[in-house]
Amino acid sequence: MKKLVFILSLLISFSVFAQDPVFQKSNFKAEKEAQEITDSYDLELSMTEKQELLFQKKVAEFLIRRYKIEAGLSGKEKLDVLYKLQQEETAEMNDILTQPQMDVYKKIKPSIQPVETVEKK
Repeated sequence: MKKLVFILSLLISFSVFAQDPVFQKSNFKAEKEAQEITDSYDLELSMTEKQELLFQKKVAEFLIRRYKIEAGLSGKEKLDVLYKLQQEETAEMNDILTQPQMDVYKKIKPSIQPVETVEKK
């Protein structure tokens, strides 16, 4: 009985500590685009090496999510979800950047990573 409880608790603990498989898969397109975006921001933000690496990983993570949204949604619903995703990305960058960098980041983000717009007919 003890062995059964131990094995069961061991299996549960593995599932609790598992990471999201979406972010584990390498996406070459996202990695390349993330590098280009990070380089664009670094010209203005002057990030440290550690910040740059964390920033690039975070951008790649959000690009993968963006690709899935763009593939699965359309119209206003897509734009609403992309807008929320950008807000989430900005909030998470707050953990990586200093406050002065964050101020600059918020100013230049629309020019580097614009959100799509819907044209009215």
